[in-house]
Amino acid sequence: MCGRYKLATPAEILRDVFGFVERPNLPARYNIAPTQDAPVVRQRRQPRGERTVRNLRWGLIPSWAKDAKIATSLINARAESLASRPAFARAFRQRRCAVLADGFYDWPAEGTDRQPYLVTRRDDAPFAFAGLWDRWIERRDGGETPIDTFTIVTTAANDLLRRLHPRMPVILVGAALDIWLDPESDPARLTPVLGGAPSADLQYVAVGKQVNSARIDEPALVTPVGPEVAAVDGGLSGPTGG
Repeated sequence: MCGRYKLATPAEILRDVFGFVERPNLPARYNIAPTQDAPVVRQRRQPRGERTVRNLRWGLIPSWAKDAKIATSLINARAESLASRPAFARAFRQRRCAVLADGFYDWPAEGTDRQPYLVTRRDDAPFAFAGLWDRWIERRDGGETPIDTFTIVTTAANDLLRRLHPRMPVILVGAALDIWLDPESDPARLTPVLGGAPSADLQYVAVGKQVNSARIDEPALVTPVGPEVAAVDGGLSGPTGG
């Protein structure tokens, strides 16, 4: 699964990589948590086909939901059931997005120690999770307020990350990003992009347990607590910086 992530890459670099049209102010975030707003890229339909970035709330509220509380159980969406689960099927067809990140946290599925690990690309480049979004209308005091929310798609973990957890977020690499964001893509094109990112692209390192608290968001969260980085070559590729 994916329950916390970070995005500290400057906005101008993100704009160059992901091609959105705005020049937003995106402050560094080191502990993005469910129910918080976070930057998401969406693509308009042709003829313009522009990519735009906007802060959406993490935790999907389907348009048909009667209560916003459903969002807490829909922070992730399993790739295997996107087309069949009612909460995701319409968004999978019509409302796909890319969730901007440059690292995410994971905790081993077994044990009670709750030791967090930070997963990044080995080249430290930013990346995007496959996401779905939807628009829910909050009705209160006679008024209506549209709220756009998102979920992060997960898949079976690759060989490297399986050491931590059986699931991982879908990371869109290369042409997969274009296919996923294209509003005209059909399911036959979408399914192949939902695999796990190659183990060789990623690394992880243990970080302090302060990240376990969603109230803490500071650069110190990404400081390694040990000198070694786990990578696909088996083992340990040496020290890393923050």
